[in-house]
Parts: sequence; structure tokens; C-alpha cells
Amino acid sequence: MRQINRHPTPGMRLMLVMLPFVLLLAAYFFGSAVRLEANPQDKLLPGLQQMLDAISRMAFTPDKRSGEYLFWVDTLVSLARLLVGLGIASLIGLCIGVTAGVFPLWRASLSPLMTVLSLVPPLAILPVLFIVFGLDELSKVMLIVIGITPMLARDLEHRACEIPPEILIKAQTLGANSWTLVLRVVLPQLLSRLLTSLRLLLGSAWLFLISAEAISSTAGLGYRIFLVRRYMAMDVIIPYVLWITLLAWLMDLALRQLHKTCFPWAEGGKA
Repeated sequence: MRQINRHPTPGMRLMLVMLPFVLLLAAYFFGSAVRLEANPQDKLLPGLQQMLDAISRMAFTPDKRSGEYLFWVDTLVSLARLLVGLGIASLIGLCIGVTAGVFPLWRASLSPLMTVLSLVPPLAILPVLFIVFGLDELSKVMLIVIGITPMLARDLEHRACEIPPEILIKAQTLGANSWTLVLRVVLPQLLSRLLTSLRLLLGSAWLFLISAEAISSTAGLGYRIFLVRRYMAMDVIIPYVLWITLLAWLMDLALRQLHKTCFPWAEGGKA
């Protein structure tokens, strides 16, 4: 049998899923054990116990100065910034995507603008955002919005343009006006695509958030990572990075399940 026609059984699929992670963990802890054996004070590859102690100190021990549990405060602050940014970007991107995808007159103006804006490196204009919006929460949220809105709008516009013209013509034949077409035909298609696009842009949104927090912030996951790096506190940095990865994965999973629940008819629902 050709390899292209071979499919894993459920048990084999689980094993294949776990295998890369097991190998990575084994390689890390082997390297950590070798370095710690040569130098017990080594900070580059902390052992499991060192990381557990750091998690206990950050998550379950109140800070001596503020009395807060820093790990959870950082998590809530970063999630709030991320979710607000994603919400604003989704609303703006959906509006622009519908407008440019359905109305040719608006497309002639908006489509080139979104193309140009999507090519601007968001991190390059981060200093501008700090100057315009200040160093508080707004600048961090705006970096996420500016970073992903143009790509989101372009993707939704293309999806709107892919709707078969026959469907639009049939709806107009039955008496639908422009706004009825948008609400009853186009919008359900784009809401489905919106969830898929958000899944694809989650990594970029986290990148913009961590970058903004690293430069100017007093709390947040990115702020904490860059704060402790001066002490080479890898026992804190590695758990924080793993926690960010877990949060991103859970958000991706939630969007995937929401897509399956709300749009089971969509092709992406099986992804």
C-alpha cells in the first residue's frame, strides 16, 4: 500500500500526536540534567523542581510589595488587552470586509488601502503609537487592532467576492435589496470565515501584545518575561512562555468549537 493511502488508527493517531512533545521534553530534561550536574547554579536550563518552585512563588505566594499574585494578575491583564484588541479588530474588519466585498464602489477605494496597510510592519510604528496614544492601555490595544485588522478585512473581502453571483442574483430576483443581501446572504458566510481568520491570526495578536508589554507596561505576561530576563530567570521565563502557548491553544480550541457549533455547514467546520 502506498504511504499516501495509509491512515492512522485512533490509538496510533494519539501516539503520533504525543510523540514529538515527548521527544522535546526528553531532550530538554536530558540537557538540563547534564548542565546542572556540571554546575548546580546553572540558570540556562532549569530543572523541573526549579520551575515548579518559580510557579509556586509567582502564582501562589503574594508579592511582598503589592500583596498580589503576580502570575494571575499578569494573565488577567494580558488577556483583557488581547480580547479587547481582537474584539475591536473583528468588528472593524467585518465592516470593511462586507463593504469592500459587496459594494464595488467602496471596494475601489477600500481594497487598495487595506492592501497597503497590511504590508506596514506594525512593530515599526509602535513608537508612533506610544506618542499618539500614550503609554497606557490604549496603545497596546491599538497595536493589536492595527496589526491584524487589515489582514482580517482583506480575507473577509476575498471571501465575500467568492460568493457565487448566482446566489446574489437569485436573492435580488426574489426582491432582496442591498442590506437584505448583506444580512441574509453575505453576513452568515463572513461570520464563519471570521472565526477561521481569527484562529489564523491569534499568533500575530499575541506577538503584538507581548512586544507592546515588553516595551512599556507595569503588568502583563510580556512585561514579566522581559523584567526577569535581566536576572536570567529562566525558571520563570519558560513557565510563562508555556502558559502563553497554552492560553493561545485554548483560545484556538474555543474558536474551533464555536465554529463547529454555529456553522456546521461550513467547509471549515471540519478543520
